[in-house]
Amino acid sequence: MTDSKKMIPLSELTLLDRFLFDAVMENDDIHKTILQIILGRDIALLTKNQTEKELRTSPLLRSIRMDVYAMDEEKIIYNSEMQKQLKYDLPKRSRFYQSLMDASLLEPGSIHFNLLNDTYIIVITPYDIFGLGKYKYTFRARCDEALDCILPDGAVRMFLNTRGNNREEVGAELAGFLEYAEKTDEETMLKTGSDAVRKIHEHISKIKASEEMGVRYMQAWEEKVQEREEGRSEGRAEGRVEGRAEGRNEGIEAFILDNLEEKKTGEQILQKLMKRFSLSREEAEGYLQKYIGNAKE
Repeated sequence: MTDSKKMIPLSELTLLDRFLFDAVMENDDIHKTILQIILGRDIALLTKNQTEKELRTSPLLRSIRMDVYAMDEEKIIYNSEMQKQLKYDLPKRSRFYQSLMDASLLEPGSIHFNLLNDTYIIVITPYDIFGLGKYKYTFRARCDEALDCILPDGAVRMFLNTRGNNREEVGAELAGFLEYAEKTDEETMLKTGSDAVRKIHEHISKIKASEEMGVRYMQAWEEKVQEREEGRSEGRAEGRVEGRAEGRNEGIEAFILDNLEEKKTGEQILQKLMKRFSLSREEAEGYLQKYIGNAKE
Protein backbone atom coordinates (compact mmCIF):
# COMPACT_ATOMS: atom_id res chain seq x y z
CA MET A 1 0.00 0.00 0.00
CA THR A 2 1.43 3.36 -0.98
CA ASP A 3 0.50 6.95 -0.33
CA SER A 4 1.86 10.28 -1.54
CA LYS A 5 2.64 11.26 2.04
CA LYS A 6 5.10 9.01 3.85
CA MET A 7 4.24 7.71 7.29
CA ILE A 8 6.01 9.59 10.08
CA PRO A 9 7.71 7.11 12.45
CA LEU A 10 5.99 6.72 15.81
CA SER A 11 9.22 7.85 17.48
CA GLU A 12 8.96 11.23 15.72
CA LEU A 13 5.34 12.01 16.58
CA THR A 14 4.57 14.89 18.92
CA LEU A 15 1.57 15.51 21.15
CA LEU A 16 0.15 17.58 18.30
CA ASP A 17 -0.34 14.37 16.32
CA ARG A 18 -3.75 12.91 17.03
CA PHE A 19 -2.62 9.28 17.31
CA LEU A 20 -0.07 10.04 20.02
CA PHE A 21 -2.36 12.51 21.78
CA ASP A 22 -5.15 9.94 22.00
CA ALA A 23 -2.75 7.19 23.11
CA VAL A 24 -1.33 9.40 25.87
CA MET A 25 -4.74 10.57 27.07
CA GLU A 26 -6.02 6.98 27.34
CA ASN A 27 -4.05 6.82 30.58
CA ASP A 28 -6.29 8.18 33.36
CA ASP A 29 -3.42 9.54 35.45
CA ILE A 30 -1.67 11.31 32.55
CA HIS A 31 -4.98 12.75 31.34
CA LYS A 32 -5.60 14.11 34.84
CA THR A 33 -2.08 15.56 34.99
CA ILE A 34 -2.53 17.41 31.69
CA LEU A 35 -5.92 18.81 32.72
CA GLN A 36 -4.45 19.98 36.04
CA ILE A 37 -1.69 21.85 34.21
CA ILE A 38 -4.21 23.49 31.87
CA LEU A 39 -6.80 24.41 34.50
CA GLY A 40 -4.42 25.12 37.37
CA ARG A 41 -6.34 23.07 39.94
CA ASP A 42 -6.58 19.52 41.25
CA ILE A 43 -8.86 17.12 39.38
CA ALA A 44 -9.96 13.62 40.38
CA LEU A 45 -11.32 11.90 37.28
CA LEU A 46 -14.31 9.67 37.96
CA THR A 47 -15.10 7.94 34.70
CA LYS A 48 -12.69 6.19 32.40
CA ASN A 49 -11.42 8.34 29.58
CA GLN A 50 -12.96 7.76 26.20
CA THR A 51 -11.08 8.54 22.99
CA GLU A 52 -12.76 9.13 19.64
CA LYS A 53 -16.17 9.35 21.35
CA GLU A 54 -18.94 9.87 18.77
CA LEU A 55 -22.00 12.01 19.47
CA ARG A 56 -25.03 12.22 17.19
CA THR A 57 -28.55 13.53 17.86
CA SER A 58 -30.05 11.79 14.82
CA PRO A 59 -28.87 9.27 12.20
CA LEU A 60 -29.73 11.89 9.58
CA LEU A 61 -27.73 14.71 11.19
CA ARG A 62 -24.02 15.42 11.33
CA SER A 63 -22.16 13.67 14.13
CA ILE A 64 -18.97 14.70 15.92
CA ARG A 65 -16.06 12.59 17.11
CA MET A 66 -14.36 13.91 20.21
CA ASP A 67 -10.67 13.23 20.71
CA VAL A 68 -10.80 12.71 24.49
CA TYR A 69 -13.84 12.79 26.79
CA ALA A 70 -13.92 12.39 30.58
CA MET A 71 -15.87 13.31 33.72
CA ASP A 72 -14.60 14.16 37.21
CA GLU A 73 -16.12 13.35 40.60
CA GLU A 74 -18.07 16.63 40.52
CA LYS A 75 -19.67 15.50 37.24
CA ILE A 76 -17.81 18.13 35.23
CA ILE A 77 -17.32 17.07 31.61
CA TYR A 78 -13.98 17.63 29.83
CA ASN A 79 -13.59 17.38 26.05
CA SER A 80 -9.97 17.81 24.98
CA GLU A 81 -9.11 18.29 21.30
CA MET A 82 -5.74 18.51 19.57
CA GLN A 83 -5.92 20.40 16.28
CA LYS A 84 -2.60 20.42 14.46
CA GLN A 85 -3.81 21.65 11.09
CA LEU A 86 -4.91 25.23 10.58
CA LYS A 87 -8.69 25.55 10.83
CA TYR A 88 -10.51 28.81 10.30
CA ASP A 89 -13.75 27.49 11.78
CA LEU A 90 -12.63 26.42 15.26
CA PRO A 91 -14.79 28.93 17.17
CA LYS A 92 -17.99 27.78 15.45
CA ARG A 93 -16.84 24.17 15.46
CA SER A 94 -16.54 24.43 19.26
CA ARG A 95 -20.08 25.86 19.37
CA PHE A 96 -21.36 22.81 17.46
CA TYR A 97 -19.46 20.48 19.79
CA GLN A 98 -21.00 22.28 22.76
CA SER A 99 -24.53 21.85 21.41
CA LEU A 100 -24.19 18.11 20.79
CA MET A 101 -22.49 17.56 24.15
CA ASP A 102 -25.35 19.34 25.91
CA ALA A 103 -27.98 17.39 23.99
CA SER A 104 -26.41 14.11 25.17
CA LEU A 105 -26.36 15.05 28.88
CA LEU A 106 -30.10 14.99 29.70
CA GLU A 107 -32.43 12.00 29.61
CA PRO A 108 -35.24 12.17 27.01
CA GLY A 109 -38.18 14.12 28.43
CA SER A 110 -36.16 15.73 31.22
CA ILE A 111 -37.43 19.19 32.15
CA HIS A 112 -34.76 20.02 34.73
CA PHE A 113 -32.14 21.92 32.77
CA ASN A 114 -30.16 22.69 35.90
CA LEU A 115 -29.12 19.04 35.78
CA LEU A 116 -26.91 19.86 32.80
CA ASN A 117 -23.28 19.17 33.66
CA ASP A 118 -20.71 21.93 33.66
CA THR A 119 -18.48 21.46 30.63
CA TYR A 120 -15.02 22.38 29.40
CA ILE A 121 -14.12 22.20 25.72
CA ILE A 122 -10.33 22.49 25.43
CA VAL A 123 -8.70 22.93 22.00
CA ILE A 124 -4.90 22.88 21.65
CA THR A 125 -3.33 24.32 18.49
CA PRO A 126 0.17 25.25 17.26
CA TYR A 127 -1.16 28.58 16.00
CA ASP A 128 -2.87 31.66 17.44
CA ILE A 129 -6.53 31.72 16.37
CA PHE A 130 -7.13 35.19 17.76
CA GLY A 131 -3.76 36.80 17.03
CA LEU A 132 -3.24 38.33 20.47
CA GLY A 133 -0.11 36.38 21.43
CA LYS A 134 -1.65 34.52 24.36
CA TYR A 135 -1.04 30.93 25.37
CA LYS A 136 -4.61 30.57 26.65
CA TYR A 137 -7.95 32.08 25.66
CA THR A 138 -10.86 31.25 28.00
CA PHE A 139 -14.44 32.04 26.99
CA ARG A 140 -17.59 32.23 29.08
CA ALA A 141 -20.84 33.90 28.02
CA ARG A 142 -21.20 37.37 29.53
CA CYS A 143 -23.57 40.35 29.37
CA ASP A 144 -22.71 43.09 26.86
CA GLU A 145 -24.32 45.71 29.09
CA ALA A 146 -22.48 44.60 32.24
CA LEU A 147 -19.20 42.89 31.36
CA ASP A 148 -18.65 41.62 34.89
CA CYS A 149 -21.97 39.71 34.69
CA ILE A 150 -21.13 36.18 33.51
CA LEU A 151 -23.93 33.88 32.36
CA PRO A 152 -23.94 30.97 34.87
CA ASP A 153 -24.61 28.26 32.29
CA GLY A 154 -21.56 26.19 33.25
CA ALA A 155 -20.08 26.16 29.73
CA VAL A 156 -16.41 27.05 29.24
CA ARG A 157 -14.45 26.94 26.00
CA MET A 158 -10.66 27.23 26.04
CA PHE A 159 -8.28 27.63 23.11
CA LEU A 160 -4.60 26.94 23.87
CA ASN A 161 -1.82 28.22 21.63
CA THR A 162 1.61 26.54 21.80
CA ARG A 163 3.26 29.72 20.50
CA GLY A 164 2.09 32.34 22.98
CA ASN A 165 4.28 35.06 24.46
CA ASN A 166 2.58 35.87 27.79
CA ARG A 167 4.45 33.34 29.93
CA GLU A 168 4.27 35.45 33.09
CA GLU A 169 0.50 35.77 32.79
CA VAL A 170 -0.29 32.05 32.43
CA GLY A 171 2.58 30.64 34.48
CA ALA A 172 5.76 28.83 33.52
CA GLU A 173 4.32 25.31 33.79
CA LEU A 174 1.44 25.80 31.34
CA ALA A 175 3.63 27.71 28.89
CA GLY A 176 6.31 25.02 29.18
CA PHE A 177 3.80 22.22 28.66
CA LEU A 178 2.38 23.86 25.53
CA GLU A 179 5.88 24.33 24.10
CA TYR A 180 6.63 20.70 24.97
CA ALA A 181 3.43 19.57 23.22
CA GLU A 182 4.74 21.00 19.95
CA LYS A 183 8.25 19.51 20.19
CA THR A 184 7.75 16.54 22.56
CA ASP A 185 11.44 15.97 23.15
CA GLU A 186 13.66 15.59 26.20
CA GLU A 187 15.39 18.94 25.74
CA THR A 188 12.12 20.87 25.86
CA MET A 189 10.93 18.77 28.80
CA LEU A 190 14.06 19.60 30.79
CA LYS A 191 13.67 23.30 30.07
CA THR A 192 10.24 23.32 31.70
CA GLY A 193 11.66 22.25 35.08
CA SER A 194 8.25 20.70 35.76
CA ASP A 195 7.83 17.34 37.47
CA ALA A 196 4.40 17.02 35.84
CA VAL A 197 5.82 17.51 32.33
CA ARG A 198 8.61 15.04 33.14
CA LYS A 199 5.95 12.51 34.15
CA ILE A 200 4.14 13.04 30.85
CA HIS A 201 7.39 12.70 28.88
CA GLU A 202 8.31 9.43 30.60
CA HIS A 203 4.90 8.00 29.70
CA ILE A 204 5.27 9.12 26.08
CA SER A 205 8.72 7.51 25.91
CA LYS A 206 7.16 4.19 26.98
CA ILE A 207 4.47 4.50 24.32
CA LYS A 208 7.02 5.17 21.59
CA ALA A 209 9.08 2.17 22.70
CA SER A 210 6.07 -0.16 22.81
CA GLU A 211 5.91 -2.81 20.09
CA GLU A 212 2.16 -3.15 20.62
CA MET A 213 1.66 0.59 20.17
CA GLY A 214 3.80 0.48 17.03
CA VAL A 215 1.46 -2.13 15.54
CA ARG A 216 -1.58 -0.02 16.47
CA TYR A 217 -0.02 2.99 14.79
CA MET A 218 0.73 1.07 11.61
CA GLN A 219 -2.82 -0.28 11.46
CA ALA A 220 -4.31 3.16 12.02
CA TRP A 221 -2.13 4.61 9.27
CA GLU A 222 -3.05 1.87 6.79
CA GLU A 223 -6.75 2.32 7.51
CA LYS A 224 -6.43 6.04 6.94
CA VAL A 225 -4.62 5.56 3.62
CA GLN A 226 -7.14 2.95 2.48
CA GLU A 227 -10.12 5.16 3.27
CA ARG A 228 -8.56 8.07 1.41
CA GLU A 229 -7.68 5.97 -1.64
CA GLU A 230 -11.14 4.41 -1.79
CA GLY A 231 -12.80 7.80 -1.60
CA ARG A 232 -10.46 9.24 -4.21
CA SER A 233 -10.96 6.31 -6.60
CA GLU A 234 -14.73 6.45 -6.23
CA GLY A 235 -14.68 10.18 -6.90
CA ARG A 236 -12.54 9.78 -10.02
CA ALA A 237 -14.69 6.92 -11.31
CA GLU A 238 -17.91 8.83 -10.83
CA GLY A 239 -16.43 11.88 -12.51
CA ARG A 240 -15.20 9.90 -15.53
CA VAL A 241 -18.06 7.48 -16.05
CA GLU A 242 -21.08 9.50 -15.00
CA GLY A 243 -19.73 13.03 -15.10
CA ARG A 244 -21.42 13.69 -11.76
CA ALA A 245 -20.63 16.78 -9.72
CA GLU A 246 -20.25 14.60 -6.63
CA GLY A 247 -17.26 12.83 -8.14
CA ARG A 248 -15.59 16.10 -8.99
CA ASN A 249 -16.27 17.47 -5.52
CA GLU A 250 -14.75 14.40 -3.86
CA GLY A 251 -11.66 14.78 -6.01
CA ILE A 252 -11.35 18.44 -5.05
CA GLU A 253 -11.88 17.61 -1.37
CA ALA A 254 -9.16 14.94 -1.44
CA PHE A 255 -6.84 17.40 -3.18
CA ILE A 256 -7.45 20.05 -0.50
CA LEU A 257 -6.96 17.59 2.38
CA ASP A 258 -3.69 16.33 0.90
CA ASN A 259 -2.36 19.86 0.56
CA LEU A 260 -3.38 20.74 4.12
CA GLU A 261 -1.47 17.71 5.40
CA GLU A 262 1.55 18.96 3.46
CA LYS A 263 1.16 22.27 5.34
CA LYS A 264 0.49 24.33 2.22
CA THR A 265 -0.86 27.80 2.91
CA GLY A 266 -4.37 28.85 1.93
CA GLU A 267 -3.02 30.98 -0.93
CA GLN A 268 -0.88 28.13 -2.27
CA ILE A 269 -3.88 25.78 -2.24
CA LEU A 270 -6.04 28.37 -4.02
CA GLN A 271 -3.49 28.78 -6.81
CA LYS A 272 -3.16 25.01 -7.26
CA LEU A 273 -6.95 24.54 -7.26
CA MET A 274 -7.43 27.16 -9.97
CA LYS A 275 -4.75 25.57 -12.14
CA ARG A 276 -5.64 21.89 -11.56
CA PHE A 277 -9.44 22.19 -11.86
CA SER A 278 -9.72 25.29 -14.08
CA LEU A 279 -11.57 27.22 -11.38
CA SER A 280 -12.03 30.93 -10.95
CA ARG A 281 -10.60 32.39 -7.76
CA GLU A 282 -14.11 32.78 -6.36
CA GLU A 283 -14.93 29.13 -7.07
CA ALA A 284 -11.62 27.96 -5.54
CA GLU A 285 -12.24 30.04 -2.40
CA GLY A 286 -15.71 28.51 -2.12
CA TYR A 287 -14.34 24.95 -2.23
CA LEU A 288 -11.57 25.79 0.24
CA GLN A 289 -14.00 27.24 2.78
CA LYS A 290 -16.39 24.31 2.28
CA TYR A 291 -13.87 21.52 2.82
CA ILE A 292 -11.32 23.04 5.18
CA GLY A 293 -13.74 22.49 8.06
CA ASN A 294 -13.88 18.76 7.25
CA ALA A 295 -10.11 18.30 7.48
CA LYS A 296 -9.47 15.84 10.35
CA GLU A 297 -6.33 13.89 10.94
